[in-house]
Order: sequence, then C-alpha cells, then structure tokens
Amino acid sequence: MSLDTFFDLSNRKSSVRQEVTAGLTTFLAMVYSIIVLPHMLHTAGFPEESAFIACCLVAGLGSLLMGLWANTPMVVGSAISLTAFTAFSLVIGQHVSVPVALGAVFVMGVIFTGISITGVRAWILRNLPISIAQGTGIGIGLFLLLIASNGVGIVVPNTAGLPIKFGEFTSFSVWMSLLGLVTIIGLENRKIKGGILWVIIGITIIGMIFDPNVKFSGHFFRIPHFGDDSLFFKMDVKGALQPAILPVVFALVMTAVFDATGTIRVVAEEAKLVDSHHRIIRGGQALASDSIMSIVAGALGATPTAVYIESAAGTAAGGRTGLTAVVVGIGFLCMLFLQPLASLVPNYATAPALMYVGLLMMGNVRHINFNDGVGAMSGLICAVFIVLTGNIVTGIMLGFASLVLGRIVKGDWHKLNVGTVIIAIVLVGFYLSGLAI
Repeated sequence: MSLDTFFDLSNRKSSVRQEVTAGLTTFLAMVYSIIVLPHMLHTAGFPEESAFIACCLVAGLGSLLMGLWANTPMVVGSAISLTAFTAFSLVIGQHVSVPVALGAVFVMGVIFTGISITGVRAWILRNLPISIAQGTGIGIGLFLLLIASNGVGIVVPNTAGLPIKFGEFTSFSVWMSLLGLVTIIGLENRKIKGGILWVIIGITIIGMIFDPNVKFSGHFFRIPHFGDDSLFFKMDVKGALQPAILPVVFALVMTAVFDATGTIRVVAEEAKLVDSHHRIIRGGQALASDSIMSIVAGALGATPTAVYIESAAGTAAGGRTGLTAVVVGIGFLCMLFLQPLASLVPNYATAPALMYVGLLMMGNVRHINFNDGVGAMSGLICAVFIVLTGNIVTGIMLGFASLVLGRIVKGDWHKLNVGTVIIAIVLVGFYLSGLAI
C-alpha cells in the first residue's frame, strides 16, 4: 500500500513532500519540550536520564499512534502544565512519592481513556462551564511563569510581608532568562520556525563560554541506558488509589479534559479536519490516542500527555494527514540517542521557554465573557487560587463553588446544569472531608 493511499494524501490535497515539511516544522517547534520537561522532573527527584528517555518515548510513540491510527497531523507529548503540577505541586509541594505520583498518572490515563472511548468526555465538555476551563488555563499559565521565574532567581521567597520578591537582578541566570524570554517573543512573532529551540541553543552556548558550571562531556551521542534508577513500570497504582490521592487524580483528569480536547479542536480546524456538523474527522481515534498515551506515560515514568498546540505550526505549513505526526514521532525516537547534548542545557536556557508557554496560556483571559459577571469572576477565582495555593484542584474547586453559589445568589440558578452542580458538590465534599491534599 502506498503512502498516498494509507494516509489519504490526495483526497486531503496534500503530498509526501508537504507532509514531511510540515512534520519537520512541528518537530522544530516542539523539540524544546524534551529539554524542559526532564529538568522540571529532575527538580522533583526524578532521575534525569530516565525522565529524558521516558519523555522521548512518550512523544515518539504518541505521535506515531496519532499519525498511524487517527491519521491526523497532531503530535502528542507529556503536557508541560500537567508536568508542572506533578513535579511541583504533587511531589514537591505535597510530598507525594515519585512512584505514587506515577501511579496517579497511570490511573488518570485509565480514567481519561475510559471517558474518551465511552463518550463521557464529550458529555463533560457539553456540561461543564467554559469559564472554569478558561480560568484553569490562565491559572496554569501563571503557575508555570512563577515556577520558571523562581527556578532562575527572578523571584525569590520573601522573609517579610508578601510571599515573594524580586531576585538578584545582576545575576547571570536572571539576565540570561530575561534575554531569552524577550528573544523568544520576538522570534515567535516573526514566525521564525523553531524559535524557542534556537534560543535554548544560543543561551546554552553563551553559558558554555561564560558559566564554569556548564561543561561539555565530549560526547554527542549515547545509547539509552536503562539503569537501576529507571522508572519503567515503577508506578505505585495501589498508593494512587488511596482516598487522599484521589483528588489529585481528579484534578489531572479535569485539566486534561479541558486542555487536551480544546487543543485538538484548534488544530483540527486549522488542518480543515472538521466536517459540516462541526465534528472532528476521526475525532474518536484522536481523542483516544492522547488519553491512551497517558497510561503509557505512567508506566514509562513520565507525566500525563496531551496534543501539543505546536501541532498548529505543522498544519500552518501544510500538514493535513497523519504522515506529519509520523515524521515527528520518528524525530523524537532519534532524540533518544542525543541525551548528552540535552543534559548540557542549563536551567536558565529552558526557563524562558517555560515562561513563554505560561504567558501564552494566560492569553485565555481574552476569551472570558465579562458580560457574564458570575462566570467571569468564578473563572478568575479559579485562576488566581491555582497560583496562590500552588494546587490546580484547589483552584478548580473554588471556581466551581463560587460559580454555583454565585448563580444561586444572583437568581440565575436556571443557568446551572446537573453536571456542574454534581462536580461542585463532589469537589467541596473532598475538601470538607479532609481527604484533599
């Protein structure tokens, strides 16, 4: 069977050359993730090499699954937002062990796949308020911005008054991070392909010249090493099913439902893969692919997956079929052998990428409908308290509770639906019971 027949290239008005070009474009736009994510996970106690291998495998296998099964130009990888939640909120903030955290990812993946296959995912999207979804995106964006800024010393803990303050402005890491951020903003707005990656590479080279802590090992390639510290199949599913961890699983599922599904819709529309009834062509396979990979991620030692918004870079370059995703998947599997180069990158080279992604996510604020005062305020409450508490599920709980109570007090109870009320009651119940972390 030819590539044209398998991927339906002619009917989608594409070609092998067009798809390969789109795949390389997406790969360059997204490859920064396997540099950023292992750094985040290593900070939380994950073995860095194991995390690197897991992230490469998840992105590679997930993109291949999306391309070969769903035949869509969407690429899958461990979500930066959910990685931040797993590493900084769950493992560091709430002192959950790494195996239990991976167990929570695995259980989340099973639930996420179940609700995707059975259609419950679509029902949730129809019945949950958009303001909470938007608030969650804004809050996670702020959360990422704070994490990245703190990691390089732009903001530091305050000994008096407010929790944080401006860091040491003259430090090398602060200057490099801010320089990197404004450069990324400029390059991305000039539509320079792979702008984030080029900034990471450039700052790493500067670090090698001026920072004695950045040293090249002398090796470009290395066969992946699965040592004793590997996290393959080390997830503690039993520990993740304890009542105290269940709110975390719920938060992961909730965030993935909003984040991943919304991204799939955006990319599908860009690739003209939405039919006359506004349904995504082969949407069932696409929705199932990203959720199945969260199960795989938990088993391999990575974090929950989602379709990357960088997929839109490939569709803008002409990607219309799964061949685009296959090219990306092969690229990430090849990256398995370049771990020495990835480990060379200092945190002040990856921080600008995290800050930029956080700023992009905060752009959800423009979608909030401020004509609906209760909805808008509940979304903002959700966003702000995700950051103030360092916990996504807490922000979501307060957002739901304020929405339901606000509607009732205003007399707009008829705008509520059963799904919203049920989820609000369940979330508040978790916190009143003392089971929430």
